[in-house]
Amino acid sequence: MVNKLFEQDLQVINVGLSSFADSIQQAGAKSLQLDWRPPALGDKATGEHLAALVNQPDVEAANRIAFDRFMLAQPVLIGVASARDGVPDFGERTLLHAGPPIEWKRMCGPMQGAVIGAILFEGWAENQITARGLPASGGINFAPCHHFGAVGPMSGVISPSMPVWIVKNEDRGNLSFSNLNEGLGKVLRFGANDPSVLERLKWMAATLGPAMDAAVKVLGGIELRPIIAQALHMGDECHNRNAAASSLLFKKLTPALLKTDFPQGDIAKVLEFIAGNDHFFLNISMACCKSMLDAGHGVPHSTLVTAMARNGVDFGIRMSGAGDAWFTVPAPMVDGLFFPGYSQADAAPDLGDSAITETAGIGGFAMGAAPAIVQFVGGTPQDAIAYTREMLHITMGVHSGFTLPPLNFNGSPAGIDARKVVDTGIQPVINTGIAHKDAGVGQVGAGITRAPLECFTQAVNALAVSS
Repeated sequence: MVNKLFEQDLQVINVGLSSFADSIQQAGAKSLQLDWRPPALGDKATGEHLAALVNQPDVEAANRIAFDRFMLAQPVLIGVASARDGVPDFGERTLLHAGPPIEWKRMCGPMQGAVIGAILFEGWAENQITARGLPASGGINFAPCHHFGAVGPMSGVISPSMPVWIVKNEDRGNLSFSNLNEGLGKVLRFGANDPSVLERLKWMAATLGPAMDAAVKVLGGIELRPIIAQALHMGDECHNRNAAASSLLFKKLTPALLKTDFPQGDIAKVLEFIAGNDHFFLNISMACCKSMLDAGHGVPHSTLVTAMARNGVDFGIRMSGAGDAWFTVPAPMVDGLFFPGYSQADAAPDLGDSAITETAGIGGFAMGAAPAIVQFVGGTPQDAIAYTREMLHITMGVHSGFTLPPLNFNGSPAGIDARKVVDTGIQPVINTGIAHKDAGVGQVGAGITRAPLECFTQAVNALAVSS
């Protein structure tokens, strides 16, 4: 029997280091590489904590509740208001920012630039010098957007007078918010704060915001899940590609806006602005995802990840069963394609609240539905599909409302389970824009990054210790 075994062609399943498989293949034999890593990357204490949370009745029951609340959420765009009027408990000298909590002195260049721009926009200072001195002296209250049910792309800065989209989850009643997208070029979210930026913000507050509120009121609200579902069938993934979703929204808003009593000149300028901004829907997509995930937050013992966010310095996650806690590590750099004249040396670390889309199962998790996105972030259409399939290993299920045509109309992977991330070592994929490290320069590229594994390790350890 042994002799016959040695007479057969060698076929090997290699587990672990791929270099062993490479050597076998170079010798002419067949080798199948199994991509396996020990749970918790071999850390004994974390492995024990992970084991304590697997097949644990309280955790399994909590996850069913949290995931069901997330899936049942019905986000509806109900209006636009200034942050001071629309966001509960928004303080007058408060500025919201993207990502986990951070102090002024630790903020990255684009975020500091956006803060200065917001101070000038609000009229709290007369010039750049005095504006910079205000937060340094403690004259501004800073808080993460997430602490107010809000989200903001890139720097994410929201000030009291800025208009915000208001989204209501009709299933549980929770509200979420996001600022309005400024378009491309010199914009506040990348730290630009010159007079042209401030004039645009003033126009958005005086005209665009009220016009959008009036149009939404004419429509009686806009259901958002159907727009995202249709956009996914049209080549969007609703993070870095929103061309279809913005067009679908434009079709709804235009006739409604024409029914309002706004001056014709204002209506024309508003429609021209929206039509020229393929990312107009992004901020609404983010607020929609925030609404869905907040519905599943705060369930004791649940390992559902309800936020992934970055401030250009730290990357942090929140987990349903861990309450208000953030689990943070240094923000990673983004591996991507750079615009001509720029390189990795010009880039800021990962920045913005827009990873809320991936947390909800679209964005990078739905790249398989958006093959054109790879021209922007790098890779091939096959890579995009592979990313989506890979995420199935770390989620609690799929979102039946967000189906993906290239994957036989199966639902997008949804409901990141912190336990599965730690168990498999598979890090959630995020496709994202790349900001210049200096304020005001703007976007310099786009690419792919991964949520750091250590965030999920911290969350699992914290929940296991508290349970």
